[in-house]
Amino acid sequence: MITNDAVVLGILMLILGAIFYTASLQHTNWKRFYAVIPPLLLCYFIPGLLNSFGIVNGSTSQLYPVVSKYFLPACLVFFTLGMDWRSLSRLGPKALIAMLVGTLGIMIGGPFALWLVGTISPQTVAGEGADAVWRGLATIAGSWIGGGANQTALREVFQPSDALFSQMVAVDVLVAELWMAFLIYGAGNAARLDHFLKADSKPIEQIKEHLDSEQKANVKAPVVSDYIFLAAAGFGATGISHFLADLITPYLNENYPSLAKYSLTSSFFWIVTIATFIGISLSLTPVRKLEHVGASKLGSVFLYVLVATIGMQMDLGAVADNPGLFAIGLIWILTHAIILIAVCRWLHIPFFFLAVGSQANVGGSASASVVAAAFHPSLATVGVLLAILGYAIGTYGGYLTALMMQWISEG
Repeated sequence: MITNDAVVLGILMLILGAIFYTASLQHTNWKRFYAVIPPLLLCYFIPGLLNSFGIVNGSTSQLYPVVSKYFLPACLVFFTLGMDWRSLSRLGPKALIAMLVGTLGIMIGGPFALWLVGTISPQTVAGEGADAVWRGLATIAGSWIGGGANQTALREVFQPSDALFSQMVAVDVLVAELWMAFLIYGAGNAARLDHFLKADSKPIEQIKEHLDSEQKANVKAPVVSDYIFLAAAGFGATGISHFLADLITPYLNENYPSLAKYSLTSSFFWIVTIATFIGISLSLTPVRKLEHVGASKLGSVFLYVLVATIGMQMDLGAVADNPGLFAIGLIWILTHAIILIAVCRWLHIPFFFLAVGSQANVGGSASASVVAAAFHPSLATVGVLLAILGYAIGTYGGYLTALMMQWISEG
């Protein structure tokens, strides 16, 4: 067993490097492999093997506590400070409607799926304390409204057991990838789907031309000072978040202990809430220009390190212990899809906005940009813009969804 965290961190980074290297290869076998097994799943799975076979001990390693305490709040800031409100407004109301309806579908679908499966199979949703299923589902809510950073934030707030979280990661990634495959397939049949939705796709062409020219105008090669500014923004906001959380949490614990039921006495809840708010606030200032030198890309690096350290705590043997959880995931995503398709058909919203708005919720910036690029490469920015909005509301929306699922489970 390897106990030196410096060695473990080196192993995790080599694993991430190998995954991203092989995923970038154009060889037919690798492309087929990653068409079936998404890279994100491997970022959880391979470190999980190290823990499951006793090579490392995720429960005693200090890597995850350090990464979650320092990297996660900075990651949320990097993802949200690039919010381009002007470009979002140029997308028109239909893009934002599709995005927000997708969020609403996730918030309704989770509690509905939990209630339905619990009615049919109570043992599937059984569990108490850290093994309460709703706590694990809360992490999926964060992931499917925002992304991996929001998922980790809600994991820290609601504290599901490691075994339960292992199961939820499998449900999250596999169901989300299945849905993304459907959306990418739909991109190839967009004209027929637009006809079904009674939508006009001409505005998409105008957006494509505008974003293409704007991307070229804002390209900038980062210099050392840019990275210093990024570190100042990310870790400065992290410090402020911890400072304020240290003031708020003891006050609430002492004066309003009843708020513990809603996790409002959790220090980490306030850390991620404040960090997200700071990131959104910075997007209204000139600091937003740090996105042009790679703020969200640096956030993605932090996120994958976080994913690997989470995976290192997983017991992969627990994934198959409760297969009924996949039924919850499938009903959940199906509810999201039905609500989104119904509203888009009612309002004549093009399939492009439906697909990207959905994936901005369920998959985050990487998946949303992939789906958008399936329509046209220059449209990838639309996916990133909507996904940043998802990061901004993911923790809050996921938190409210978790409270509804807690009410269903305990009521």
